Amino acid sequence: QVRLVASGGNLVQPGGSLRLTCITSEVTISWYIMGWFRQAPGKERELVAGISPSSDDVKYGVSVKGRFTISRENDKNMAYLEMSNLLAEETDVYCCATDKRYLIRPDPENYTYWGQGNQVHVSS
Repeated sequence: QVRLVASGGNLVQPGGSLRLTCITSEVTISWYIMGWFRQAPGKERELVAGISPSSDDVKYGVSVKGRFTISRENDKNMAYLEMSNLLAEETDVYCCATDKRYLIRPDPENYTYWGQGNQVHVSS
């Protein structure tokens, strides 16, 4: 059973930065895409960023391009989401997810394994 544990959620002021970390166990992620999703109450879960197994392809949601950076360290079974210049409307629950495939897909149903949500609260 693949297990993901995300951490790093916190309260941050608008314009601030946060780093989310996702560690995966029970599997080597070298063959797995990694994705970060967020979901606000009453809204659908959306892909924030995805990264291919070898890091040669990354995709970002339109609203976060240039501000968020996804990365991974396969030898540590870890993935990261660096978020900068955060906006108040980005207050959401952020989750990491993975699936054994190469192509990054934006739809949540393409990801089999999910970590718990991490609350990011952007407020002054």
